[in-house]
Amino acid sequence: MPKEWSNKRERQYEHVKDSAKKQGKPAKAAKRIAAATVNKERARSGEAKKASKSSKKDISSGRRGGLRSGTNRPKGRTKEQLYNEAKRRGISGRSKMNKDQLQKALAGKSK
Repeated sequence: MPKEWSNKRERQYEHVKDSAKKQGKPAKAAKRIAAATVNKERARSGEAKKASKSSKKDISSGRRGGLRSGTNRPKGRTKEQLYNEAKRRGISGRSKMNKDQLQKALAGKSK
């Protein structure tokens, strides 16, 4: 976390990072997503020294909620995300399962 971030932005960073990890993202990817989200919000609110045109005029990251992420592929979690969730829940045989099998196994086993 850069030093120029306010306490609010640091809390936002941690929240986004934790959320991405819960969705099965690797730690490195979660940090990258969180930093990008915070920096975009800083640009939108005028806290950043530089801001792109899209940062100022686009809908906020929170409202957008991934609307444009992966628009060229079916919606839903990736196989890696499903696998990580299955691992967290202790589902056996997960390493040999394909994406559909992982989805069915996770749907069948409650949290």
